[in-house]
Order: sequence, then C-alpha cells, then structure tokens
Amino acid sequence: MNDQLMIDLQAALQQVIDDSSVRVAVLTGEGRGFCSGADLVAAADDGTDQGIDVDSGDATAAGMDTIFHPPLRTLATLPVPTICRLNGVAAGGGMGLALGCDIVIAARSARFVSTFGPRLGIVPDLGSTFHLPHRVGMARARGIAMLGGTISADQAADWGLIWSVVDDTELDAAVAETAAQLARSSPEAMVRIRSALAGAETATFDEQLDVERDHQRVLIPKNMAEGAKAFLDKREPHFDNIRL
Repeated sequence: MNDQLMIDLQAALQQVIDDSSVRVAVLTGEGRGFCSGADLVAAADDGTDQGIDVDSGDATAAGMDTIFHPPLRTLATLPVPTICRLNGVAAGGGMGLALGCDIVIAARSARFVSTFGPRLGIVPDLGSTFHLPHRVGMARARGIAMLGGTISADQAADWGLIWSVVDDTELDAAVAETAAQLARSSPEAMVRIRSALAGAETATFDEQLDVERDHQRVLIPKNMAEGAKAFLDKREPHFDNIRL
C-alpha cells in the first residue's frame, strides 16, 4: 500500500461513478494476496514512504487526508453495491480496505492480520477502528487490534466480520453469483440500504424508524409494484436501474 496504489484506486472508483452502466463493483487483489498493507520496506529504509516524512505527524496526517482517505470515502459512498473478493491475506491497512466493501466473500485460505498495535506501535487505520466494533463487537475488536493475531477466513465468517467463506476453487463462482444478484437489484435501493444501516448503531429506535420512512417514501412508489408483480408472477423483478 503506497501513494500510487491509493491514487490508482481512487481513479478506478471514479470510473465506476462516471459510467452509469456499472451496476456493481468488485475489489480484489492480484496474485496470492489481497493486500499486504503499508510498504514497510520503504518505511524502514529511511523513514519515508513516497516522499512523506513519517517522523512528521503533520505530514503523515496530510498524506492520509489527501491520498489514503479519499478512495475509502469514495468506496463508502459509491452509487453501486461493492463486493470484496478476498483472495488472500489482508494485512494492516488491507484489512480496512477489504472491510470498506459492502459484502466480503473470502477464499478459505484467506486471512486477516492486524499488524498495527503490537507490531508497529500504531492505531489501526483506513477505517478499521470503525468497522471492527460495528461488525464483531467491542471485546473482539479490542482483541484483534491489541493482540494482532491472524484471523482465518472461517473465523472471520463465524464472528460476522465478513459475509461468507468458500473453498478457494469456488471463489470466482460465488463472487460472480453475488455480483449478478446485486446487478439485477435496484442500485438506488442497495445504496439506501447501506446508508440506512450505517447510522443504525448510534440512532435511537425512533430515529431509525424515521430513517426507514424517509427511504421508503422514495423507494416504495418507485419499486414496490414491480417487486410485488414479480413475486406473484414467480419471476425476477425488473427494476428501474437508474442510479442515484
């Protein structure tokens, strides 16, 4: 994970935004791993990573604000649902990147490694401190962050950290099937589901009822009749796929 990777990721996500024909985005790694985290060789060599002085707190923060955080914010607000095809290890910031997707489908050989606290002496970042307690609860979030152990794909699924785990040979088929299902859905409904769930942890029950009402005010007139007809006709619904 370096500046260029994050710049390229932001550019790829912008292509998704600009191309209205895209209905779902799949994020995966090339090769054996999903993402090995920060470029530790560069950091250890001379204390710099792509020209950012890691000894300077302000410079580090500036690099995060301008290079590393924009694609994560874009991923969280993408106008289509997102799938992480977790094909291998997701270490350090790679964990935050994977968990930034709506749905994570992992190969059984994949694993998460939280290297931040015990090995690097830093706080988990790239959204990890948000996703961990929301997905697995505070006790497990603290254990993952403070102890830094390896979490297998099976364990991640058992804990609710990810959606599902499949045998390595079945990963492509499982991702393709899920992507096809999401692509057939109403993209506006998928994005509104993401938005509604995002604030549910901190909202009161009454506030969340209002959130649901406000989304249904838009979606029911737009989609409900077609969904009901499709159900009665025993067919797949054909929603208006205009994106937000």
